[in-house]
Amino acid sequence: MRSGSKNRGGIGLLLAALIGFAGLPALAQAPAGGTSEEWIKKLGGLATEPELDLAELKKQAAERIKARVEPIPNKRPPMAPELNKLPHFVAEILFDEDAAVVRPDSYRTLGRIADTLTHPSMLGYKFLIVGHTASGGRRDFNLTLSQRRADVIRDVLVNTFKVSSKRLVTLGLGEEQLLDRAKPGSPVNQQTQIATIGSSIEANSPPVAPAAAVPAKAGTHKPKR
Repeated sequence: MRSGSKNRGGIGLLLAALIGFAGLPALAQAPAGGTSEEWIKKLGGLATEPELDLAELKKQAAERIKARVEPIPNKRPPMAPELNKLPHFVAEILFDEDAAVVRPDSYRTLGRIADTLTHPSMLGYKFLIVGHTASGGRRDFNLTLSQRRADVIRDVLVNTFKVSSKRLVTLGLGEEQLLDRAKPGSPVNQQTQIATIGSSIEANSPPVAPAAAVPAKAGTHKPKR
């Protein structure tokens, strides 16, 4: 009888262990960086539309790099500090090294971003996609690469996930605005920012009036058979 008790006890422990392991995949599948619901909350609450001149910011970033008078990366002032005050979230989108090619395993993240931007509560807003890089290599190359990557993210959201192109603009800042200034070479600095910057043009467009019905001429309307 004791032997039977021990066997039953062993089976019970085994079942408990299996149940415990069965719960692990659910935890492992929790999305990194946040869920669509969490991102929606972060993007809401834009008080006033910022006065952003993206062309000027790109020009200033390029000129700062050419001047070569800036301090070391962790002492370098952010290029556009006003961006961090906007409603935004940060997502990890992986690319091929030194290229603007999204890795296949990041399409799920892009899908969550699309779900966020097309949520009914978000349809009235316009968004800025900001590309960043970690510090390392040539700053001018990193600046160009970050812009290309931001453009690719927009293109994937538009072409693959059908987000309206009128609601998305892009900006590449390279290593001129590190997300983690204390660790300039950290992969955290490769992440992408999505920020709310204003009202969508489409949301403010007046509805198109239905075309007026043209009366049929007498004797031309044929009865159905």
